[in-house]
Amino acid sequence: MAIKSDRWIRRMAKEHGMIEPFEDRQVRAGVVSFGLSSYGYDCRVADEFKVFTNVYNTVVDPKNFDPKSFVDIQASECIVPPNSFALARTIEYFRIPRDVLTVCLGKSTYARCGIIVNVTPFEPEWEGHVTIEISNTTPLPAKIYANEGIAQVLFFQSDEPCEVSYKDKAGKYQQQRGVTLPKI
Repeated sequence: MAIKSDRWIRRMAKEHGMIEPFEDRQVRAGVVSFGLSSYGYDCRVADEFKVFTNVYNTVVDPKNFDPKSFVDIQASECIVPPNSFALARTIEYFRIPRDVLTVCLGKSTYARCGIIVNVTPFEPEWEGHVTIEISNTTPLPAKIYANEGIAQVLFFQSDEPCEVSYKDKAGKYQQQRGVTLPKI
C-alpha cells in the first residue's frame, strides 16, 4: 500500500470526480488552509453544524440516537461550547476508488487550540460528504470557521482491489449528503 502524491490526487479529482469541488492548490492567505497539498487534500468544513446540547438531558446512544441532542446552526462561524462537540460536514463530496483507503487527520492549527477533529477512514468505493466530529477539549468556547480547512485526507492505494468494497456491502453511509447522524 502506497501513499499517493499531489499529481495522483489532482488526476483522480479531475478525471474521475474523486473530489468535488476540487481546489488544485493550497489556499493559505488569511484562512485555515485548504486544497491540494504534497501528499493529501485539506478539506473544508461547510456552514452546517449540529452543536451538542444537554438541554433535554438525553442519553447519547448510537443505537437509538435522539436528534434533540443537537442544535442546528447554519453560519460562517460556529462556537463549540467548552468540553463539548459539534458535527459538521465537508464542502467536498468524495468518491473513493475501489483500490484506495483514506485516513483523515485534523488540521494542526485547530489541534494547537485544543480542538480535535475526528473522522473515520473512507473505505474503498465509499462516496459522500464527510461527517466530521469537532471536539472542544478546552474549558473555553472554541470558534470554527466555515468554508476553511478542517482536516487533511491521505490516500493509500493498494496493490490490488479489495474483494468487497463499501459499495458492495451497501454501507449505511453511502452517498450521504449533509451532516449525517449515527445509523444502525
